[in-house]
Amino acid sequence: MTDATQLYLGPTVAELYRSAFKSFKQRDALVKGHVRLTYEALERLVHQTVRYFQVIGLRRQDGVAILADNSLEAVVAIIAAQYLGLRSTALHPLGSLEDQAFVLRDADIKALVVDTDRFAKRGAELSNLGIVGHILTLSDADFGVNLLQALTGMSAADTPILVSAQDISKLSYTGGTTGQPKGVMQLQRTVVCMTLLQLASWEWPEDIRFLATTPISHAAGSCLLPTFLRGGTVFFMPKFDNASFLSEVQTHRITATFLVPTQLYGLLDFPSIHDYDVSSLQMILYGAAPMVPARLMQGLKVFGPIFCQLYGQTEAPMTVTYLRKAEHDLSRPHLLGSCGRTLPGVQVKLLDKLNNEVNLGEVGELCVRGPLVMAGYLNQPEETAKAFEGEWLHTGDMAKMDADGYVFLVDRAKDMIISGGFNVYSSEVENCLARHPAVAMSAVIGMPHVKWGEIVTAVVVLKDGAHANAEELMRFVSTHKGSVNTPKQIFFDSSLPLTAVGKLDKKAIRARYDV
Repeated sequence: MTDATQLYLGPTVAELYRSAFKSFKQRDALVKGHVRLTYEALERLVHQTVRYFQVIGLRRQDGVAILADNSLEAVVAIIAAQYLGLRSTALHPLGSLEDQAFVLRDADIKALVVDTDRFAKRGAELSNLGIVGHILTLSDADFGVNLLQALTGMSAADTPILVSAQDISKLSYTGGTTGQPKGVMQLQRTVVCMTLLQLASWEWPEDIRFLATTPISHAAGSCLLPTFLRGGTVFFMPKFDNASFLSEVQTHRITATFLVPTQLYGLLDFPSIHDYDVSSLQMILYGAAPMVPARLMQGLKVFGPIFCQLYGQTEAPMTVTYLRKAEHDLSRPHLLGSCGRTLPGVQVKLLDKLNNEVNLGEVGELCVRGPLVMAGYLNQPEETAKAFEGEWLHTGDMAKMDADGYVFLVDRAKDMIISGGFNVYSSEVENCLARHPAVAMSAVIGMPHVKWGEIVTAVVVLKDGAHANAEELMRFVSTHKGSVNTPKQIFFDSSLPLTAVGKLDKKAIRARYDV
């Protein structure tokens, strides 16, 4: 028999990028303001960056982290990392210094790329911690090395792709029950599988002019590669607001975009929306949080039948299920509450607590198998084993499925709040509050909110004789965990309900506050 170790290895993310670069040399790949990069110009910058990474000693599977806004330069660094086979990690743009420092240590980051136009202060703080050997800035700063200047003199000739199909492509951090973030290991196969599913199953326009409105460190970044493979152009907004979004769509004849529900709600409530020509839009992807069906109906009336819903999670990104444009059907309104049907090549089952499949129409935990699934959590074998119990990825999302295969999420991961499209893990906020000297115990839950979907809400029990007000505790969380994790409202109580085994009874707490 033939030794198939090398014979049947799959493609790498870098090879997909190279395919796009060679196929569409003279087309525009990236546009931000008045700056445009063709595929050929982008590729040349990538090769120069790869060579500089090598000069400073970075080698295959070293860790590189990026703290950046939606910028052309950040995209160059991200792609160069893939060519060299580095493990790429995006730092949360709204994360606290404490959490970002934890990620740098946990992921053993060798180089940090900082967009100093926006994150100069945080970049300096991280630099002063001395965790990372190389700090690379995307403009002049009082710290680090200006990456763009360092590329001067570097050859732009093709560099070999130094990556294996078995390598880690990305380390994406998410929260955990211990309160510490968990590094999700996405192998090359994970990202390649996601990309091929996006190309095969999502209903892209013929001419893709994609407007990135959310950070490329999150869902919008996953749309870059499929856009490139179709020869499309990615447009970047400096910051999302209703008028700027509508103006960009009108000016650049945008055909596709990704929106989180809170952005769509803001657009629908914007008084001047009908003053703009958005007829070029052919595809609005949405996800990251449930969409209120009534608002989705409103969106269909304003923008037309161009909505596509995706469902996934960091551990199985973006392409577990998909609700097609035609399934956003006002004559079948019940489907507006569905996240779609399973995509080809992804296995989904709804399992009970004993890992038995539930009957059709019953609620079970949504579990996933297939090449899309992560390799596990970095340095956390117990958490990995828990997530992979019974040889399924347990998403923590409760769902039911109808006879036609449509999946309906009925509850999200038990302790996760989705606010403004960002995941907030209640255990992390609770652990942070527990560090305040006045706090005896707290429970963090999500409360429905018209604009944000949910808002972080804390119920706090103070220590006997201690004093603290809501504003003080909010400032404390903001300092240690960042603005996204900061409770928008805090209630004080004398005690919290517990289960029979002494755990916080979140169900009873939600009932107490009518959630």
